[in-house]
Amino acid sequence: MDRLAYLMRRLLLAIPTFVGITVVCFALTRFLPGGPVEMRLMRMKGLAAQSAAGEAGARSVGASQVSDEYRRELEAQFGFNKPLLAQYWTWLAKNRMGLSLPSYDHPDKTAWQLIRSRIPVSLWFGLAAFVLTYLICIPLGIAKALGHRQAFDAVSSLVVFAAYAVPPFALAMLLKTLFCGTVDGMWDVFPVGGVASDFDVPPSAWRAFADRLWHMALPVCCYVAGSFAMLTLLVKNSLLDQISADYVRTVIAKGATRGQAIWRHALRNALVPVATGLGPMIGLVFAGSIIIETVFDIPGMGRLSWDALIGRDYAVFLALLSLTASFQLAGNLLSDVLYMIIDPRIDFAGK
Repeated sequence: MDRLAYLMRRLLLAIPTFVGITVVCFALTRFLPGGPVEMRLMRMKGLAAQSAAGEAGARSVGASQVSDEYRRELEAQFGFNKPLLAQYWTWLAKNRMGLSLPSYDHPDKTAWQLIRSRIPVSLWFGLAAFVLTYLICIPLGIAKALGHRQAFDAVSSLVVFAAYAVPPFALAMLLKTLFCGTVDGMWDVFPVGGVASDFDVPPSAWRAFADRLWHMALPVCCYVAGSFAMLTLLVKNSLLDQISADYVRTVIAKGATRGQAIWRHALRNALVPVATGLGPMIGLVFAGSIIIETVFDIPGMGRLSWDALIGRDYAVFLALLSLTASFQLAGNLLSDVLYMIIDPRIDFAGK
């Protein structure tokens, strides 16, 4: 009952957290200069200026006249003529967190239609990076802990810290230069960008899958490198702390071997801090990476959020924000559930 009550409290706490995140960002989009109304007026002014330049005597059509005529109409169209809280409630409840609102840059599509077309791409890359990160870093961290201060630990530490020191943008550009044939004399092994090749005829399922993996190889390496060092060292240090704990020495004193004490007892407790990183990782799986998607020309969620922010398409940006925040909060709740599974000793009663 204590665990169920704790999860219920965490779930209820997620509601005001979500509201707080979205309210702040929603208010910023309404007060920052250069919003969708201003962007639309600038386009109209440009069209009016072009039309006036081609018609004799029409230069009297000024930008201010266009602005006065359309500003109130545009504000009503975007709903900016209502109080801020009323706008937020309409966005949250009536428009389903903005998902049903039409895009400002693509009026023929809703925010959800644009997001839905990008979700599969981000999930492909994000899930592959998520799985590979944990499959590589957890065994590597365990091996480093068991061989602490030995040759393997020293050499692997150099690789880990080198990967951590290289920024994702620099690593992406380096891999693209070395293996994509963009520079004469380098290897032309992987595609320059994109997520699929242009086939003359529809490919078989196996060939399409192999082609997707071919396009994913370099971007996924950049995804993994971003969290490679932190997770590896977290596993190593956590396991070292557990190995030196009193209960491990007690288990060995009762007749168990050192290996049995480590694999049956210490490792399970060492994985508790690792579960903390699942929440942020799930958010990254959905949100994607702006830098990596830009370098490799991947049409994912990161690129969509960047294009929406630059183009002041706040309908799409806020819808993306609400979904990303929801996945992040769900990931944090999943971390709490894993705490319960990994370490039953955790006291949820708050006593």
